[in-house]
Amino acid sequence: MRTVLVVVLALVFLPLGLAKLLALPFMREAAAHLGMSVGLYRVVGALEVAGVIGLFIGLVAGPLGAAAAIGLALLMAAAAGAHLRHGDPPVRALPAVVLAVAALAYAGATISVG
Repeated sequence: MRTVLVVVLALVFLPLGLAKLLALPFMREAAAHLGMSVGLYRVVGALEVAGVIGLFIGLVAGPLGAAAAIGLALLMAAAAGAHLRHGDPPVRALPAVVLAVAALAYAGATISVG
């Protein structure tokens, strides 16, 4: 189950994190919509990529994987809050909430194995 969660989370976070790091046009628009600088959005992208690396390392070093998953969940909680603060309908925050729950499921599975 942990491996499946890592793959699913990596398939979402890695391309989005890289897109933020590269400041692709649609990510620049997203940053502007949320009132964030491109530089700050790049930091978020770097944290997402680092989180994915941590998830994979967590398959052999459980505590690091759990920490990475909790970090990603916190990022997604902040993302959901940012969308709501900027007047987006709650459905726009839903993907971040789902990703946070998936990351926490990975953390829980990792802790229960360790």
